[in-house]
Amino acid sequence: MKRKSAGSKIIAGLREFCEAFEKGEQLTVRTVELKLEPTQYNSRAVRQTRELLKMSQALFAQFLGVDQKTVQAWEQGTRQPMPIACRFMDEIRRDPEHWLERISKSITVRERDTSLDRRKCAV
Repeated sequence: MKRKSAGSKIIAGLREFCEAFEKGEQLTVRTVELKLEPTQYNSRAVRQTRELLKMSQALFAQFLGVDQKTVQAWEQGTRQPMPIACRFMDEIRRDPEHWLERISKSITVRERDTSLDRRKCAV
């Protein structure tokens, strides 16, 4: 059995639509909208959100995809978070356990070499 191409499926669907339209059949069209206005975050709310995740400013900044100085400015109240960052923080506040689990799966720990070069430590 030969498979129908995407183009032939589209044409068949358009023909079916035209036939239904010509017969006067009722067609339903829906528009779906999401009502997701981001919360306005002041310095205290940003810090509380970060603390929900038990993160430093540096890690929180990395997680949000912004610079650490940006998070510092938000927490000091000298800058307001952009709406996309506010939406992300809304999601964090909605389900912090989900994000803690996601973060824990993303952690990699690199160990530093703390051995001393004895030649540089001559006293």
